[in-house]
Parts: sequence; C-alpha cells; structure tokens
Amino acid sequence: MAEKIMGVVNNSGETLPAKVGMWQKVKAFFLQDIRVELTPAQQKFEDDLNDFLHMEITWQDFKDFLFQDITFGKKNK
Repeated sequence: MAEKIMGVVNNSGETLPAKVGMWQKVKAFFLQDIRVELTPAQQKFEDDLNDFLHMEITWQDFKDFLFQDITFGKKNK
C-alpha cells in the first residue's frame, strides 16, 4: 500500500517519486488493516449471535409463533 501512496506511475510504467499529500496520509491512516482478537467466551457469543441472526425462518414458523396458545393466570390442576 505504501508503494501506491508514495509513487506515481507514468505512461512508460515506471514508478516515480511523488510528494505525499494530506489526502494520501488520511487515506493511508483510515485504510490500514485492523486485527481483532476475541477471547473464547467472546468468540462463542459472536458465533451464537451470528447463528441466531442467520436462522432460516419459514412462513410456517412465523405463523406458529403468531398463533400460539397463550394462557394468563394460574394453571388449574
């Protein structure tokens, strides 16, 4: 990436030195690689959340949820 920022390619394909402007510095700062490491507990939570968010829900599952039996109060034995 630094080679792309520090040089300019002319018509013959050679890389020439170029002055690094403010925009190139800002772009290089924001586009740097970020590495995130999770603990095993955090990784398990992320995996569970990802599985929940990507569940396949069918119309029948949605209908069963909407029309489930709901009871209020105490159960009579």
